[in-house]
Amino acid sequence: MISHSISSGINGEAIIPGDKSISHRSIIIPSISNGICEVNNILKSDDVLHTLKAFKDMGVKIIESNKKIMIFGKGLNSLKKPKNEIYLGNSGTSARLLTGLLAAQKFDTVLTGDNSLSRRPMERISEPLNRMNAKIFTSNGTMPLKIIGNDLIAKKFDLKIPSAQIKSGILLASLNTKGETLITENKVTRNHTEIMLKSFGAHINIQNTENRKLIKITGEKELFSKNIDVPNDLSSSAFFIVAALINKKSHLVLKNINNNPTRNGIILALKKMGAKIILSNERFSNNEKVCDIEVRSSELNGCEFGPEMADLMIDEYPILAVAASFAKSPSIFRGLKELRVKESDRLKLILLNLQNCGVDCHTNNDDLYISPSKNYKINKNIIQTDFDHRIAMAFAIMGTKIGPLKIKDSESINTSFPSFITEINKLGGKFI
Repeated sequence: MISHSISSGINGEAIIPGDKSISHRSIIIPSISNGICEVNNILKSDDVLHTLKAFKDMGVKIIESNKKIMIFGKGLNSLKKPKNEIYLGNSGTSARLLTGLLAAQKFDTVLTGDNSLSRRPMERISEPLNRMNAKIFTSNGTMPLKIIGNDLIAKKFDLKIPSAQIKSGILLASLNTKGETLITENKVTRNHTEIMLKSFGAHINIQNTENRKLIKITGEKELFSKNIDVPNDLSSSAFFIVAALINKKSHLVLKNINNNPTRNGIILALKKMGAKIILSNERFSNNEKVCDIEVRSSELNGCEFGPEMADLMIDEYPILAVAASFAKSPSIFRGLKELRVKESDRLKLILLNLQNCGVDCHTNNDDLYISPSKNYKINKNIIQTDFDHRIAMAFAIMGTKIGPLKIKDSESINTSFPSFITEINKLGGKFI
């Protein structure tokens, strides 16, 4: 459990860890490619380390040193049956992407997770894969997952749930499947898997139309490794950006931040609210858009954001809700259904914890309403997180503004940002 006192400003250059989504894929894709891949700036968080161990357990030679790893890939069918079940901790990304990859292997596996991951819905990935002739068995729709390796059949998919994890699971299954798999996306989801697969030589074609995206991938084509420089994580940056915005006398710089247009909604939203955010040195690294970010204390205005914004920043709503709590006018965030099936029921926890902090807020179905106040009186200083790292970090930032909050299960932060407390303290966060 962590607690803290009110900050007198967030200042300096924040050192943000490598992007979590790209770090997972930087292990998975090189492990089934031909050649040696050097991955720089990989995130060494609990979630990513579970993915790393899974591939070591399946016979992939991986050498680690600080923020760099070397992966010695031997091709699509080089993985070996693990001796034991594969434990993935709290990582939903690992679970859903590995389910797709392992469905097309020649051996059987069992995937398990911690209590939180074991409550998350897994039929959303097992059902489309089973349509491809996969043999995946859930435990009443959740983990553990039993995966019977099988020859898959290429299919066409019209994705109803906007999820990069589902899309990526299908893409990884398709790599080892004869024929062409067609995926139609009706809403934007992050596209890191497509970017990396194309870079590694996959036979993948992407067509963007006005309202949808068509992805065609032809399987049984070997991949060839390239070195990867992982950019720093925008989702992790969001906590520091909001901390600087809401605390007076703050000036913050963040460098080499991933600014992928399929997930930069938090920047767009905060700018619309009047945030003083400047993007500079915009460039591409491994076909991923990156930039540097400068942030200054700002008076924010409340805003209304529709469901389309949720597609671009579903993970950032906990910290956006904190920012909205200190705006000059009310905010409405609509279409937050997916928040209910993340590491926790995030919508419920955002509401509960904002109310504990004295914020006037309520939900109506999947919409969140926040009415800011000039003076917050803490109703209850215990923050319930249900072991959700983003809830923990969001309300840690809340406490820098309103005073001592005790964050339960704060060790969950290690799943994505192990250095969070050290880094925010270096910049003026005053955490204990």
